[in-house]
Amino acid sequence: MKISPQWIRDFVDLTVDNHRLAEDLTAVGIAVEAISGSGPDTVFEMEIGTNRPDAMNHYGVAREAAAIYDLLLKPIEPNVPPAKGDAKFSIQVEETRLCPRFTARIMRATSIKPSPDKTAHRLQLLDQRPINNAVDATNYVLWEMGKPTHVFDMDLLEGGKIVVRKARDGERLKTLDGVERKLTSEDLVVADAKQPIGLAGVMGGFETMITEKTKNILVESAWWDPGTVRKTSRRHGIHTEASHRFERGADFESTVLSCDRVTELILQSGGGDLIGDVIDVVSNRMDQAPVALHIAEVRRILGGKIVASEIYRILKKLGFGVIPAGEAEQEFTVHIPTWRLDVEREIDLIEEIARLHGYDKFDNTLPAFTGAVVDLPHAAVDTALRNRALALGYNEAVSLTFISRADAERFASASGEAPVLELENPLSEEASVMRTAMAPGMLDMLAWNLNRGSEGVRLFEMGRTYEMRGAEPSEPQRMCLGTTAAAVKSALPAAAVLDVSKDEQSGVAEAFRLFKGEVENLLAKFAGELAYDRQTAEYFHPGRSARALLDGTVVAQFGQIAEDVKAARKLRQEVFLAEIDLERLYTCGLRQVKFWPLAKYPAVERDFSFVFADAVEFEQIHRAVLNLRLDDLRSLDPVEIFRGGSIGAGKYSILLRATLQSSARTLRDEEVAQWSAKIVAALQGLGGVQRA
Repeated sequence: MKISPQWIRDFVDLTVDNHRLAEDLTAVGIAVEAISGSGPDTVFEMEIGTNRPDAMNHYGVAREAAAIYDLLLKPIEPNVPPAKGDAKFSIQVEETRLCPRFTARIMRATSIKPSPDKTAHRLQLLDQRPINNAVDATNYVLWEMGKPTHVFDMDLLEGGKIVVRKARDGERLKTLDGVERKLTSEDLVVADAKQPIGLAGVMGGFETMITEKTKNILVESAWWDPGTVRKTSRRHGIHTEASHRFERGADFESTVLSCDRVTELILQSGGGDLIGDVIDVVSNRMDQAPVALHIAEVRRILGGKIVASEIYRILKKLGFGVIPAGEAEQEFTVHIPTWRLDVEREIDLIEEIARLHGYDKFDNTLPAFTGAVVDLPHAAVDTALRNRALALGYNEAVSLTFISRADAERFASASGEAPVLELENPLSEEASVMRTAMAPGMLDMLAWNLNRGSEGVRLFEMGRTYEMRGAEPSEPQRMCLGTTAAAVKSALPAAAVLDVSKDEQSGVAEAFRLFKGEVENLLAKFAGELAYDRQTAEYFHPGRSARALLDGTVVAQFGQIAEDVKAARKLRQEVFLAEIDLERLYTCGLRQVKFWPLAKYPAVERDFSFVFADAVEFEQIHRAVLNLRLDDLRSLDPVEIFRGGSIGAGKYSILLRATLQSSARTLRDEEVAQWSAKIVAALQGLGGVQRA
């Protein structure tokens, strides 16, 4: 709904600008979603909760502003002229439970004309089309104080009376929208002595509407049962500003005030005479029971030391009646205003106190707890992984735990060959079994984002998969990372992106290497020696995927998704996944961070040039050298790889650089020579031939 802050200022003398007002209203739950226009023509686009019909108008929002800034809220006080004569008009309410109050005013010899500029302009700001001064007066009051009213052409009312009754089956009513509607005995109507003239709380009738010929007007303001209005509105497919408010509960005590306000506006613009006193038929009073409010309970729920005087101020500003009921102001009896039908219990009052006091003013505290402290067994591991993934730029997501049988079979290698857990009553064929892997859900989420124009997507999910282990169901914990090639490449320096863009395949290969680095970054949090091999599942690209092992235990597999999987899921670019076995990571534990001072003694570097068969991977070379257990070996790095030329087919030449350094002394040449000989022997043991 739209609200004019300039209109709000009619009721409260605000010193803040419109943007500050919007922020402060949003902070107390009267959300301003957008601001348009400028100066006096500024408009707030607001999201008012369905339980707050009292705030679906300018006076209600002004009440909130007055409470926020501790300012005076000016009352609405219609200035109606003295009445002439006797109204001599009868109002009969047959359905007193559904219409406990019906109020009316009568005017004669008035003129129907365009509304004054101020009224018309304010309605136009709210996207309301001005019609005439009488109809616009009802719309103006609706947006000003939130009470729907209606005006009838008195000369078109049969029998000089109004009857509130149930419709008779088969009766017909042509409503203001020009549609003739067939009524049933479930409909509550406003009728004259002959026929229905309006759907109660929803829409008036066409036959008695105000036209330029109208001279005598009856203004009506009633209170209608919310449930009845809701059913009538749904049954006839009508939703109006009036029904929207009546369905949620209008202010019972505002009928006379709203009637007088409409009357004031019509007489100011069209002239005429006010006839008789207000006609106010009250069948039943709606008195809400007072609520006991305990200061101790306020502090227990909110966790703050909010003082009694602040509680009193907030509730009084919102229109609540607050009476001390205990010693030392530790308890209050609170009378609920008629416009706040949503407040029924003590906790509702506490919510009002919290939002007006300011949620940001309460200290972050935990609720009181007595008993044993429960430590989640793997909280530290989960937190470490989650924080590291977030730091790498991934957003946490949640997918369905149900997948199709085809996906369960396709991605079964992620969880072994265990049988799947079928649902007895599946939602659909696409969600008929419990997931055996995280990959299907992750691929669906990536595809969903790609299909909506999000090119650089980074997601991760932590959850459980489901399988049978023997005769028992099992729920192993897993983690899955998913990202697009565009997201990975965006992390590269600009020069690197330009360089790899010359060749699409080399660009994807570069993206894979960067993704591998991100997976390695995640696993670096855990104890154990990290190694890799290429025995991944079939749904990974054979040349751009790997398994990660910690101390020889497989803990993850990752890489580019295979082309056939990409095509089947209609992925619009290359996608990379990493599946991590959290259960195996739990057994590894987090790495203990160790520090040591920089060495005082110089490092020694030795280069080794070898020719290997293509089948020998660097991981094997690295492992063979590390197994020598050379205490002073600091690193072994590949410096250069060469194929072709004098190197035969199926082989490659690699230049390795070993860095040796002692923290206690300067290394001697004979020691370095001895260790170098061991490295050469280890590499020859892999079938390597040392180059001269």
